[in-house]
Amino acid sequence: MSELPYFKYHPDPIATGSVEASHEKCECCEMVRGFIYTGVVYGENDIESVCPWCIADGKASTIKDASFSDAHPLLHAGISIEIADEVALRTPGYESWQQDSWMSCCSDACEFHGDAKEEELGALEGENRTRIAKSFGIPRPDFEEMLEHYQPKGSTGIYKFQCRSCRLEHYNWDSC
Repeated sequence: MSELPYFKYHPDPIATGSVEASHEKCECCEMVRGFIYTGVVYGENDIESVCPWCIADGKASTIKDASFSDAHPLLHAGISIEIADEVALRTPGYESWQQDSWMSCCSDACEFHGDAKEEELGALEGENRTRIAKSFGIPRPDFEEMLEHYQPKGSTGIYKFQCRSCRLEHYNWDSC
């Protein structure tokens, strides 16, 4: 197994479940590299297996016309096309119930850190709870009820992001 490439917007794709150990051959480079991407691939061509190296160097997006997340939320937030392209075309995406939506802060895309943990959401206090409920677009009482029933990988997904500059944690959510 080779050492994984570094993804600045998805620093630990193994921990988030977007990349896993595998003996599958990558459809782009036709090599068995020891790891395979497990997330969603957007594009006109079906891709069953792509390695993290072909994502990182852009080969998968070039050869297979693939993307791994939606660039539109980043572009809508005023993030540069270069950063939006790095996230969408050269960074492992993440599984969500609906369409993924990559978070941004401080004029940059945030790092993705996977499903939020119950204990970290429960530890949110005061203004942070209000800020996140507001960012979800739901009233605080509904947010509190959501937290009471939340389980990672459950029917409501809450995804953790962190700003690369100010290190503020952001959360995004969707449900089935």
